[in-house]
Formats: sequence, structure tokens, C-alpha cells
Amino acid sequence: MTDLPTPLLTLIIEDDPDVALGCAQALQLEGLAAECVGSAELARRRLSADFRGIVVSDVRLPGQDGMSLLRELQSLDAELPVVLITGHGDVTMAVQAMKDGAYDFLQKPFAPEQLVDVVRRAIEKRRLVLEVRDLRRQLEQRQHLAARLIGDSSGMNRVRELIGALASSAADVLIHGETGTGKELVARCLHDASPRRKGNFVAINCGGLPETLFESEIFGHEAGAYTGAGKRRIGKIEHANGGTLFLDEIESMPLAMQIKLLRVLQERTLERLGSNTSIAIDCRVIAATKEDLLALAGQGRFRADLYYRLSVATLPLPPLRERREDIPLLFEHFMLQAAARHQRPLTPPQSGRIRQLMGYPWPGNVRELRNVADRCVLGIEGGSPPFGEATGDTAGNTARPLAETVEAFERALIADALRRHGSLARTAEALAIAKTTLHDKVRKYGLGE
Repeated sequence: MTDLPTPLLTLIIEDDPDVALGCAQALQLEGLAAECVGSAELARRRLSADFRGIVVSDVRLPGQDGMSLLRELQSLDAELPVVLITGHGDVTMAVQAMKDGAYDFLQKPFAPEQLVDVVRRAIEKRRLVLEVRDLRRQLEQRQHLAARLIGDSSGMNRVRELIGALASSAADVLIHGETGTGKELVARCLHDASPRRKGNFVAINCGGLPETLFESEIFGHEAGAYTGAGKRRIGKIEHANGGTLFLDEIESMPLAMQIKLLRVLQERTLERLGSNTSIAIDCRVIAATKEDLLALAGQGRFRADLYYRLSVATLPLPPLRERREDIPLLFEHFMLQAAARHQRPLTPPQSGRIRQLMGYPWPGNVRELRNVADRCVLGIEGGSPPFGEATGDTAGNTARPLAETVEAFERALIADALRRHGSLARTAEALAIAKTTLHDKVRKYGLGE
């Protein structure tokens, strides 16, 4: 069942309690949400650039008057509808208010039907404005993600969809992917697209910390907590307060620390080493692993309760060999980056080399592809795969059947040709196959979705 959209609010600013109550009741009887405040100063605490509603304000108020408030709201949000209530003899003022950007005005005394009619029109206008803004934000976020998470494959489209769905939530996230698939980049994208983007993004590689320093590094310590602890140290979790804590290689975290992390996640408090004082923690935790944590839990090497706490929202990353159609685009991007970084001229890769890239198993995933692009720009690629001697599947995976390998290669070639040529007809011509044959293969490989 989908959630119904929250109704837009009419904020009534009126110091006469009888008039305020009458306006609110007239709107509420028609199913319109309304609230009242008695001054412009109180109203300003409720209003923001994306206020989900409209304003109905008396011109004559104690303290700041309605005309002054209108000018302030225009600078805050020029598209916020403001309806002014004027007294008899204030028509000249009302006309000036319309010139200054007021949506409409009502002259006292007015019938409830007049108020309802004006408010309905103003709310409809506000709803359209907010919908357009929301759509623009979504589009900007998608464009931003597309620039950082490169690829047109179905797997990468799914990753971007999940980031969009999870970014604004408070849920902790578990990212699962092989080495080199970009787990930290995805974690940073989640942080940057979230309401916590202005807070710290604190990354910890759990496999890179000595066990003796783990507790102090993550939870912090007080002065004198142990030999050598000369002063208080703020831990990584505390440093991430208001932001995001990224725990890479979570499977490497010592079991004793897993228990403490679970308590932090459940209670959202921690105690520094050497202290009995609880500190409130407000950070989002994103964990990443290349292992099957549930299998490790069955072996007693990872706490099952921590796994279930972290895996409320999971985000799987596809290995590069399952998104081969993205390889040409990724390689071009990495070549451009490498040429700029090393200040070398960029030589477009030959089609034969692209075929070699597409047929290679990529045990190191995107990270390995970036290294290959660096070597190509530096002119030292000949001694290393995929352009050096054949090395087989260095990841230790069982080789795929020939038919499966050929199909994966064909799918990647067709996807790349479609991206470059756009239409089915031009792609068929470039690949030198019949358009009907290409159409069948596009359907077979799900490339038209």
C-alpha cells in the first residue's frame, strides 16, 4: 500500500483569535489543513524556502506587519503564495501588495467561501511548484550519480536506484561486493545524497587496524586510559556524529569489537575507553564486505546478531565481468583521468584492444581496469594482463563454458554499439548484421529494457 501525500498546510497569521479560529474552521470543514499563529515573528519559525504550504496573513499585526513579512518571504522563496487580509480602506495597500508579489488579497469582511476558493487555488499552485522542484532534485541526483557511478548496464542502473531509495532514509546499510567493485565510492554517494551530507564521512578499514588499537581508534579514550594515553582522544564513531561512519571489510572486525559496535547501533550511545560516561551518537553506519557474513556467522567468525542489525538494507554491487557492456565507457573515463594526472597525450584505444578488454575476466574489477588505463597512458601496458601473456582467471574462479563466455562477449559488444550509434538501424549496419537479427539479440539479452 503506497503512502498518501501529506496535505499542504495553510499557515494563518492573525492576532485576532476569533478571526483566526473562523478562518481555520472554514478551511478544515473543507478538508484543508490549517494552523494559526498570532504574529509574523512566530510564523518565521515555521517557514522555510521549501515550506510545504501557503501563508494567509493579516496586513496589520503586532510587531512586524504583513507587508514587511511579505517582502521577507519573497526573498526567502519567491514562489511561496502569500494571501493578505486587509481591512476596509486598505485597498491601495492591497494593490501595492499584489505588485510586490502577493498571490491575492481578501478584504474584511469576507465570506468563508471566498477564503476557501483563494486558498484552494494558492495550494494548487504551490503543489505544482513543489512537484517541479522535487523532480528537478531527483534529476540532478540521477545526473550526479551517473557522473560518479559510470555505466549503462542493468546492474549499475539498479545500484543507482537503490542509492536513490536509501539515501534519504536513516537505515544503516550493508554493501556487498568483490574487491575493487567500488564499495567506498557507493558509500560516499549514499552520504552525499543524504540529509547528513554536511556532516563528516569517516571511513575505517577494519582489516587495516591492529587489534590492540581497534577499540581506542573507533571508540576513543580518556587521558590515562592506558599506558601512553596522555590526552583524551575522540574516536571515529564520535567524529562521525551528524554524518556517516563507513566500516570497510567489516568481516575483519574482532569479535569483541563487534559486540561493542552492536551495542552502539542498538542504543546509539558509546563510552570512551577509560570512561563510564555515555555519549549520545547520531551517525549513519554503512558497512561493506566481500564475504558472505551469514556463512561466517555459521562458522562462529562473525556475530549473527550484528549481521542482522546491519543487513536491514543491503546493496549488492555487480562484478565487472557481469557488466561487460560498461567496460568501454569506464575505460575511456579512466584514460581521460590518467592522461590529465600524468600529463600525457591521450591516444584513442584501437578496436582490437577494446575486444581484449571485453574478453578479460577482471578479477580485480573496476580497480584493475583503472590500473590498466594508467599503464596504457604511460605506455607500459604490454607486460601485464589483459595485454600481456594470458593469465587465465587469476581470481581462482572456475572457467565458464565457451557458450556462456561467447554470449557474455556478444552482449557486451552489442550494448556498446547501441550506446555509440543510438538507433537499431545504425547499430545493425555498424555490426554488419541484419536488423531483424539484431532485434532478436537485443530482446534475448534484455538490452531494450
